[in-house]
Amino acid sequence: MNDIDLRAWGWREELEQPFAPWKEQGCVPGRVVLEHKRLYRVRSEHGELLAEVSGKMMHLAVGRADYPAVGDWVVLRARPEEGRATIQAVLPRSSKFSRKAAGSTVQEQVVAANIDTVFLVHALNHDYNVRRLERYLTLAYESGAQPVVLLSKADLCESVADRLSEVRLIAPGAPVYALSTVKDEGLEPLKVYLQPGLTVALLGSSGAGKSTLANKLYGAELLRTGEIREGDDRGRHTTTHRELVRLPSGALLIDTPGMRELQLWEAESGLAAAFDDVEEVAARCRFGDCSHAGEPGCAVQAALVSGALADARYQSYVKLQKELAYEARRADSSLQRAEKERWKKLHGDMKKHPKRPR
Repeated sequence: MNDIDLRAWGWREELEQPFAPWKEQGCVPGRVVLEHKRLYRVRSEHGELLAEVSGKMMHLAVGRADYPAVGDWVVLRARPEEGRATIQAVLPRSSKFSRKAAGSTVQEQVVAANIDTVFLVHALNHDYNVRRLERYLTLAYESGAQPVVLLSKADLCESVADRLSEVRLIAPGAPVYALSTVKDEGLEPLKVYLQPGLTVALLGSSGAGKSTLANKLYGAELLRTGEIREGDDRGRHTTTHRELVRLPSGALLIDTPGMRELQLWEAESGLAAAFDDVEEVAARCRFGDCSHAGEPGCAVQAALVSGALADARYQSYVKLQKELAYEARRADSSLQRAEKERWKKLHGDMKKHPKRPR
């Protein structure tokens, strides 16, 4: 194994143990740098290979989260002479940014994996929306990576200082920076997160300026960007797939398609972290099971009356809490159905291939 090359792509010592049994079978590790319609480009000791998931792995997969995502470390049976490989397994993820997959099915979609820092890019133009940012922060905290809020397009905002103060109030524990790629302002503080071997994911709504920022960090036209539309200040979104690239600094960057509709997925701990101020007030209620709907000694109602807790902030917390509870109920019934189908499939295979008597 070319350890130096793989470390440059984010390989960590803690991956050695789970990979050891596969190494004995002649497999090699690789990192997914591009995903497109069940085909993956994977960076390995043999260079970049085009890979597909093995039939066995596909057979055992219950949902989309069992398949590789950009940033994943995977086990490969490599065929370097063909420039191809077969993915046997996904190695344990140190972090993952997930959302509910689009559509009516209740499934987790892993947007990016093994990320150290999540850059939440939020434009300071007409698309500015702290409620949407709270949603991103909830999932960012849940991911296990460090969230950093980047308020882009500062050159289009006349009250940057006010916006910074407002966002810092709803982003406890997360660094918040304003920047303008047009004027090359605000980029210097980002260098601390862009060290060799560290992985950063760019996340945000369509047209927030992620691709423009990626190009600026890369120092070249890495990704095509769209012009600002007249009338609403929104850029035309141009990133259509997730891709991991190495920056000149040695850091690894994942740009993602814009996600205007970001539905939550299993983010209870993320919600608690993103709304730490609300949870802190609620902990002072007289009763542990206080519903904050009129019970005596309710610290939340007292804070709302005094103005110590903003009503819009609290209502956003309640809304996301209800959404998570609803999705959890749907996911539970969906998982039960998936498990039944899995056992039916396994039972069917046993009937087709019964054990022969010795």
